[in-house]
This record gives sequence, structure tokens and C-alpha cells, in this order.
Amino acid sequence: MIDALLLSRLQFAWVVALHILLPAFTVGLAAYIAVLEGTYFFTRRPVFLRLSQFWLRLFAVSFGMGVVSGIVMAFQFGTNWSRYSDATADIVGPLMAYEGLTAFFLEAGFLGVLLFGRQRVPPAMHLFAAVMVSLGTLFSTFWILAANSWMQTPAGHVIADGRFLPNDWLQVIFSPSFPYRLVHTTMAFFITTAFVVVGVGGYYLRQSRFVEESLTMQKMGFGLLALLVPLQVLIGDFHGLNTLEHQPEKIAAMEANWETQAHMPLLLFAWPDEEAERNRFEVGIPDAGSLILKHDPNGVVRGLKDWKREDRPPVAIPFFSFRLMVGIGLAMLAMTVTALFLWWRARLATSWMFQRMCLACAPLGFIAVLAGWVTTEVGRQPWVVYGLMRTRDAVTPSLSTGDVAVSLFVYVIAYLLIFGAGVFFMARLVRTGFAVPTEAASGSQRVATPARPLSAATRAN
Repeated sequence: MIDALLLSRLQFAWVVALHILLPAFTVGLAAYIAVLEGTYFFTRRPVFLRLSQFWLRLFAVSFGMGVVSGIVMAFQFGTNWSRYSDATADIVGPLMAYEGLTAFFLEAGFLGVLLFGRQRVPPAMHLFAAVMVSLGTLFSTFWILAANSWMQTPAGHVIADGRFLPNDWLQVIFSPSFPYRLVHTTMAFFITTAFVVVGVGGYYLRQSRFVEESLTMQKMGFGLLALLVPLQVLIGDFHGLNTLEHQPEKIAAMEANWETQAHMPLLLFAWPDEEAERNRFEVGIPDAGSLILKHDPNGVVRGLKDWKREDRPPVAIPFFSFRLMVGIGLAMLAMTVTALFLWWRARLATSWMFQRMCLACAPLGFIAVLAGWVTTEVGRQPWVVYGLMRTRDAVTPSLSTGDVAVSLFVYVIAYLLIFGAGVFFMARLVRTGFAVPTEAASGSQRVATPARPLSAATRAN
């Protein structure tokens, strides 16, 4: 049945799904720019300056899109979710305020220095600005995930007259799931950015353009991925164990596990039938589910039938979205291993098929982030504050279906225009490529770097 609650959820999902793509890119990109600026500051190699200025233009566009979409997104808390806003204002409100004070103003203030101050401030100050912008994006991630983690595993509060009131801010901020969620999400953002970087490098290498810059990008990108991708698998395991402890029904939905059982299989594929409370077309690995979740093939894992129907999350959505996220993670691991092998064999720049794969894999991080977000948020249902406030009780009571339908339509059109224009402009910047920048003291003009073929030295990587 289509009603104001369903449309409000669809509207929030549409807005957040698009907005989250921007921090998934800018958090890692800000850190990458800071590394490039620092490397240039200490080595004075022009390639790092060219790379920094190139990615800084893309960061500026992404940051502007994030500001616009983020401000619009916040209006929904008052228009569509007023009962949630009223009940949680004393906890979520300060967390959002801290995000604005410690993150947004830090980013916005020093981004001006980073964009326009290279010829106006000392090099050390310019590097400091890059570091501050990067810290700002991380602070933003910290506070947003603190608020979301409190909603997932609420702690450090009391309930009085239907309102959540903080009585221990350390417990509110560092709720039981927060450390795992913060590390897992931040790592995902860094991995997403790294795949965009190596994808852009692959785009140029296939055209034999900007070879020095592209190889530098790919070596830095895959060097980071060689560390982060395997580490993310380990962090994901810790995060899953934490979720099993604090949100066991979410894990049951992610695994489509209906019966409490030992020797639980790891389902590679199934078609969950919620009405019949069973799966169809199961394909799985015996005992592997218990081994992963309990680190014991004999471990007992609770099934969905342990909870009332009205307290269970939907099953199909988190089941498939979780497998999509894991599948992409395995593809990323395979790409990273392949890149390291080609790098070792001095064939990284000349393997055209691999460079085409790099370009094709550039959006994989965004898809994985969305899949992980869907798994987390849908798996929390039917709660907006887990175990304490249901989603149906959080929506604005006077909201009509027609009003939300109109606002949903406006949001869809507005975000398509905003993101369409932003992606179009960033694609133009990528097609244009790099410029040869010079320091202010030289007084020379910037000249576009011409396309050049691979040299014998370059082919040797």
C-alpha cells in the first residue's frame, strides 16, 4: 500500500543514496590531495603538483555538490520525520551541530586557501590547508557515523516523556557499533577513491596520454589498495561479529537464516520467501556460515523465527545487497592482485585489457558503498532507533500522501539536475586532462600537456 510513510522512506532513500556518493569520493580524495601536496612539498617533483591541481578541481566540484545536496537533505527531518526529530533532538541535534562546527567550517575555510592560495601563501601554509581540509572530511564522517551508530545501537541516554535525553555523552558518541562502523566506512571511502584514481589513470593510458601522471596515480592507488582491501575483509569480519552481538536479527536477514541452528551453511544464492518463512533454490557451503559468524563450524546461530514477524527486518533486500557488496570486494581484491603482478612484471602501462578493466572498475566502490548502506539501514527495520522507536512512529502525523508524492517528485528532478550537471562537468575536466602548473615566482603561463606515446622507459614502468 502506497502511503505517506512509504513515500517518505523512498524520498529519504533517494536523497541519501545520492548524497552518500559524494563523501564516498571526497573523504578519500581530500586525503589523497594532502598526500600529493606533502609529497610535492618535500620532493619538488612537478608530477605531484600537476596531480594535486587536477584532483583539486574535481574535489571542488564534488564538495559543492555535497553542500547543496546535504542542505536540502536536512529539510526532510522537519517536514517528513518530525516525530523522530522531536524525540531525538537532544542527542542527534548536538551531534549534527558538532559536525557543522568542527567539519564543515574547517573544510570550507581551508578549501579557499587550497583553491586560491597557492600563489598567495607560503608553501607550508598551502600544505597545512590541504591537511586541514582532509581532517575536516574525516571529522564530518566521525560525527555523522556517531549519530547513525547511536540509532543502530543506542546507548548513554534515558527516555523521559517520550524524548531521548543524554546522560553519558561518551556512551552516546562511542556507542557499541561506532568504532567498527567508523573504520569500515572510512576504509570503504578510501578504497572507492583509489579505484576512481586508477580508473582515470587507465583512461589516459589506453589513449597514451599523460603517461607519467597516470602511472604515478596507478602505482599510488594500487599500493594503497594492496593494504586496504585485505584489511577491509578483516575489519568487515569484526563488524559482522559486533552486529551479531547487538543486532542478531539483522545478521539473520543478511544470511536468510530462518531456523536457529548449528552448522549453518553460507548461502551463496537463495530466493527468500518471507510468507512461507523459507528459502527457495538454495546454493550454499555447509558449516561455513557458523564458521564465519561463530568462528566454529558447530556454532549455533539464531534464526529469524526467533522474532515476531513485526519485529523482523525485510529479508530479500539485505540478503542480496550484502552479497553484492561482498562480491564487489572480491572483484576489487582480484584487480589489486592482478595489478601487483603486472607491476612486478613491468607490464602495468602496456596491458591494454587491464587498463580497460581499471576504467570499468572505477564505479565499483560507489556501488559497494550503496550496497553496504542498504544492508545496514534496511537490516535495522522496523526500527528508526533500534529497539526503541519504530519507523512508522517517526513520520510526521499530519503528512498526506499527495504532499509527499509532490515533494518526492521535486527531489528526484532536483537531484537529477544537480548530479547530472556535476558529473557532466567533472567528466569534462577529466577529458581535458592535466595542465603544467608553475609556481608564482616563475610568472609563466600554464600550458596544457600534449598527448604523448609510451616511451621505452615508460614501458619498463
